[in-house]
Amino acid sequence: MTDVFHGLPVHQLLDALDRGDELPAAGAAAWRINLGYRAKEPFEQAWQRFLDAVDTTQVRALVLGAWWSGDYDGLAGPLAAITGSAERLPALEALFLGDVRWDECEISWLQMCDITPVFEAFPRLTRLTVRGGSDLRLHPVRHEGLRSLSFETGGLPGRVVRALGECEFPALAELDLWLGVDEYGGDHTLEDLAPLLTATRLPALRSLGLQNSEYQDDIAAAVAQAPVVARLEHLALGMGVLTDEGAAALLEGQPLTHLASLDLHHHYLTEAMQQRVTEALAGVDVDLSEAEDEEDEEDRYVAVSE
Repeated sequence: MTDVFHGLPVHQLLDALDRGDELPAAGAAAWRINLGYRAKEPFEQAWQRFLDAVDTTQVRALVLGAWWSGDYDGLAGPLAAITGSAERLPALEALFLGDVRWDECEISWLQMCDITPVFEAFPRLTRLTVRGGSDLRLHPVRHEGLRSLSFETGGLPGRVVRALGECEFPALAELDLWLGVDEYGGDHTLEDLAPLLTATRLPALRSLGLQNSEYQDDIAAAVAQAPVVARLEHLALGMGVLTDEGAAALLEGQPLTHLASLDLHHHYLTEAMQQRVTEALAGVDVDLSEAEDEEDEEDRYVAVSE
């Protein structure tokens, strides 16, 4: 569960209201709406309590936790309530959809929906984080202000990856994708990622994460030749099944010494390759933590799936 979002401390609204606590200034917190286990009120009622209790014209950040109280419900209804209140949230800059712990719901069980209305409803949005990939959908869209976009999934649908490649985000500086596995809906391909590696619709991109993939070696080889890399400051290819083959392709491709950081955490590199990477990129902050040593290819796994 996130404690800080968009540089603001996360405030659990419903708990505070139930206790009768004094609330912080509306613009000084990231407001978290989260239904507790077996909560008696539906999300729409909880959302109305938020609208009534907080000066929403000053709210800069929202965090949506568990939006169900019993069985896992889809996001469509709660998201419609949020986007339908857009006129009351004119200052909204950051939105986190699905800040849910594993003990509340596994990431692959989160029932998502079409999130395109978020971009249409909130023109001042600069940061969007989406956790969960089941039934996730997106249509190509243009948004002038978005600077940071993250999809955290155990399986990111190929249709979403393809839509991202057609979106126009002229201000986007950070893009991070947890691609996940086919078993949990991650039916994307390397071809689907190709537009993101040229990034012609993302002229401001400086940080790129293509992580948590079973074909991380193929992604690394494609990144090694990708036009976007020359203007990146941060590159993340961790969380997946990266082996010596993928790391060698990275080192044998275009120079990476201009990077400030290279995140390869959760990998399957031998100690010799780890040393080679470290020596070749001596001036780069390289994260080689969480080294796995499973020799059987069939037993290798990504960091986040179910």
